[in-house]
Amino acid sequence: MESIWSKSCQIEPRPRLREDLHCEIAVIGAGMAGLLCADALRRDGHEVVVLEADRMASGQTRNTTAKITSQHGLIYSRLRSTLGSVGAAAYAAANEAAIREYRRLVEQESIDCDFEETCAYLYGKDLKTLRMEAEAAKSLGLPAEFLENLETPLPAAGAVRFSGQAQFHPLKFLRAVSQPLTVYEQTRVQAVDGTVLQTAHGTVRAEKVVFACHYPFLRLPGLYFTRLHQERSYVLALETAEPVDGMWIGSGVEKLSLRHYKNLLLLGGGGHRTGENSAGGKYAMLREKAKELFPDAREVAHWSAQDCVTPDGVPLIGKYSAGRPDWYVATGFGKWGMSSSMVAAQLLRRLIAGEQPPEATVFDPGRFRAGVLAGLSKEGGHAVKNLARTFFSIPKKTADRLPPGHGGVVRLNGKKVGAYKAEDGTLDTVSVRCPHLGCQLAWNPDEQSWDCPCHGSRFDYRGNLISGPAQSNVTQG
Repeated sequence: MESIWSKSCQIEPRPRLREDLHCEIAVIGAGMAGLLCADALRRDGHEVVVLEADRMASGQTRNTTAKITSQHGLIYSRLRSTLGSVGAAAYAAANEAAIREYRRLVEQESIDCDFEETCAYLYGKDLKTLRMEAEAAKSLGLPAEFLENLETPLPAAGAVRFSGQAQFHPLKFLRAVSQPLTVYEQTRVQAVDGTVLQTAHGTVRAEKVVFACHYPFLRLPGLYFTRLHQERSYVLALETAEPVDGMWIGSGVEKLSLRHYKNLLLLGGGGHRTGENSAGGKYAMLREKAKELFPDAREVAHWSAQDCVTPDGVPLIGKYSAGRPDWYVATGFGKWGMSSSMVAAQLLRRLIAGEQPPEATVFDPGRFRAGVLAGLSKEGGHAVKNLARTFFSIPKKTADRLPPGHGGVVRLNGKKVGAYKAEDGTLDTVSVRCPHLGCQLAWNPDEQSWDCPCHGSRFDYRGNLISGPAQSNVTQG
């Protein structure tokens, strides 16, 4: 399950940290957000070091559909209500500025990354809702218009079209951007004490710290685990499919995503909260849709991605917490990591320079608007429910009833365990408790992984950590 980006671009490896060092700014995470932040700060004259637990772009960046757009689904009519016209306009302007900054970097640095300007379409069947979204977006200064009678294979009665958007190859872009940066790979930050970062290979003392590691792994301060959940989505790469003009995302029940890359069509969808895919079938659903919409197409790759989502749908970018004035954070990008990564880079560089741009209040991680508070209550209830399952639920199925090639929470020798039975009958068992905060893990049959429904940590069938916020493997069952 390797993305077409990973298959078509290799980034030269960097060394792991091998000694203690001091720097002005330490950035945790070498995905799109972390590397763009580091590059922007370097261009401002700062001494920056990037620490990456795995390889550059090895997390969600390599699994994106790589749309650079301010069109973020049905959002602007809602933002105008929750943030007011000024706040919603600041959000819109920051994302439009992100597109321009990508364009500027690509042109100025002559980056060969298949950058292509195109339109973004939000399609659906509810024409009234789409008209309202187009009107709201246009009122905020966005290049939006409502269209009917579209020529598209998608089930669309109408769409909101944003002009002047873009798409690219994210790893080719990062390969160029990362060249002048000091990056240490295979260097997981295990703890942060003030501005001292502890790793297994040395200590980094910094004056300021930027957390750009997808999901902040520290429980305190900030309590980010109460303000984020994670969602998964799935992608097929199809060749010999009928080409489509622009980038597409659905509204309403069916939220299929489309864009082309050279001779391939990327078909995405099947989104769900991480840990809530016990029935599986997401790739199967996309394959059925591919047959229906593009009957002559042939699948050449498939992969999945994971996104951090905030209660109000707005990323958390800014000061990490009131008690840590030298910490900064960028997380909660939802499905829009490419534009949000650039928004984060430009906002954080200005905050670190002592500025207070108008969008800072909109993205402030310390905000507690009404929508945020309602979301916090919902997330808290979800976590309590799943913690209770860990201690009080008793599985009905026993390990011997697992079919080959399947996994699940079962009883084995009187204990509750997570078990995966290989095709040859071999059984791998793990504890059902997530090492992050103890929620009960759930089996994801589409990816043969153990996923946490509370905070989105993921582990392979043997319990090895795939992604956090957990920082360690699951114990054996």
